[in-house]
Amino acid sequence: MSNEFPGWHGTTIIAVRKGGEVVVAGDGQVSLGQTVIKGTARKVRRLSPGGYDVVAGFAGSTADAFTLLERLETKLEATPGQLQRACVELAKDWRTDKYLQKLEAMLIVTDGSQLYVITGAGDVLEPEHDVAAIGSGGNYALAAARAMMDSDKTAEQVARAAMAIAADICVYTNGSLTVEAISA
Repeated sequence: MSNEFPGWHGTTIIAVRKGGEVVVAGDGQVSLGQTVIKGTARKVRRLSPGGYDVVAGFAGSTADAFTLLERLETKLEATPGQLQRACVELAKDWRTDKYLQKLEAMLIVTDGSQLYVITGAGDVLEPEHDVAAIGSGGNYALAAARAMMDSDKTAEQVARAAMAIAADICVYTNGSLTVEAISA
């Protein structure tokens, strides 16, 4: 049996772009091993560096994610209105900086017109089908949202329904949502 600290486990974040709007939703569960530590965490946040609105959601270690969000905000301040460039610069730093390489988190970021997933492997991914999801329940939410994209549901309705499905399947995801919308 390992004596290692059990570590923080999963979450679900989804972003849905539909009808001129992007909605980012995240659950509120924070787990330590098999124990739920908190059920109402805010893992989706609005950043406004220099008046430029960006919505970001994170999965993984909370402290690591906050470090990345601070770095992203700094990059956005240095490149106002250039989300892609800020994301690429963050990913480059994340991949090459020895301190940042140890961070265990992923981000979904959007300014309403652009939507990216940023990983610690140096990836800045623009999702297909106008849906992106990360975290332990991400694949469940992604599949559910993609199945609803051709329906009459709004972006928010798709995101909420997909999160409800993920929460029913993934033990590390709950139904306490934070939802942020941003227009293109």
